[in-house]
Amino acid sequence: MFKKILSFLLVVVMCFSCAALVACGGEGGNGGTEDELKGLSESPLPRPTLTTDVTIPDDFKIGFIFLHDENSTYDKNFIVAAESIKELFGLTNEQFICKTQIGEDNACYEAAADLVAQGCDIIFANSFGHEPFMLQAAKDFPDVQFCHATGTQAHTAETPNYHNAFASIYQGRYLAGIAAGMKLNEMIEAGKITPEQAVMGYVGAYTYAEVVSGLTSFYLGAKSVCPSVTMKVQYTGEWYDEALEQEAAQALLSKGCVLISQHADSMGAPGACEVAGVPNVSYNGSTYQACPETFIVSSAINWAPYFQYIIESYVNGEEIAADWCGGIKEGSVVLTEINLDVAAEGTVEAIKTAIEQFKAGTLHVFDVTKDNFITVNGAKLTSYLADVDDFSDYVKETEAIKDGYFAESSDRSAPYFDIIIDGIENLNTKL
Repeated sequence: MFKKILSFLLVVVMCFSCAALVACGGEGGNGGTEDELKGLSESPLPRPTLTTDVTIPDDFKIGFIFLHDENSTYDKNFIVAAESIKELFGLTNEQFICKTQIGEDNACYEAAADLVAQGCDIIFANSFGHEPFMLQAAKDFPDVQFCHATGTQAHTAETPNYHNAFASIYQGRYLAGIAAGMKLNEMIEAGKITPEQAVMGYVGAYTYAEVVSGLTSFYLGAKSVCPSVTMKVQYTGEWYDEALEQEAAQALLSKGCVLISQHADSMGAPGACEVAGVPNVSYNGSTYQACPETFIVSSAINWAPYFQYIIESYVNGEEIAADWCGGIKEGSVVLTEINLDVAAEGTVEAIKTAIEQFKAGTLHVFDVTKDNFITVNGAKLTSYLADVDDFSDYVKETEAIKDGYFAESSDRSAPYFDIIIDGIENLNTKL
């Protein structure tokens, strides 16, 4: 009977989830009334206000290909950024064409070809599995610029009109991890858990480097303030599956996890946490309005600076980089407001201190010089070859340890940190 009641309550939470998925900080923020948002701090890392002096020609068009729609936290984050750029440049509906629910199959190529036929000068796609179809379209339509998020092949494809982009979101994940670690410390100090019970759970989509990089940086952020923390990871094998993400979160809770985060795109995990009363760190947008009792903070990539960059580059006749990776400085890594009713005291200040360290270049997420911070089978990392040059052969050829840290996204935009370090346990890997 309890399980039936729990499932019913979770469904009720989910009914409000679409309204709760909002962009991180600043422009396109939570959007609630003052009373609804009274428990929130200001974002310590908001979306910057963008300005431009570039005039867009009347015949310019940009097309967007999205894997899902605004019901996915991942896609909504892109859509919010795209809409802000539409407003920034004063683009008309005819100049700004969006296609949603485009799968990672030939439907992507067909959508790209249709956008070409409609006169788009730039076409952007947002999902990893879109890459082979975008790359083929770039080869077939050399006069159109094709830009792709999270891809890995632009710097080796020898296709000048094909481009990859990402952001240093591992920095944002680390900052969100600090909030998680502070919450664990609060629970330890209150006697709710022992240091050994400071076990986080993480709902991951796939075992790709992008996911592993993110979950590791989140863990390291927590460990930087809570040294006893460990983490268990449950993968779903899908980017967006509400039921699977809910089940994964519940499985983690059943294994003693006292705080949950995710790299997955639905309200499944946050909703499960709200029902169970377990603190949650979200991703890609605030879940505060649906989960006010458990939401702490969320990190996200702000895609607006990249969209501005590719449009201005095209209009000015400048080359678009094969690989582009924005960070805190570019406004590409952002945080939501922090839920002060759930976050531990001092969380805002701790995150702001780390932000300043990132800006000063004194903090590196994957620092291999620190004692008892990053180890594999008890040993420090001193050298690691990463598969940076993607020829679909999975050959690791590039030294990634530089100047005392794993230099994530320095040799290409997409992440390539794929190491399972001590303190992190994968509960399932074969999906």
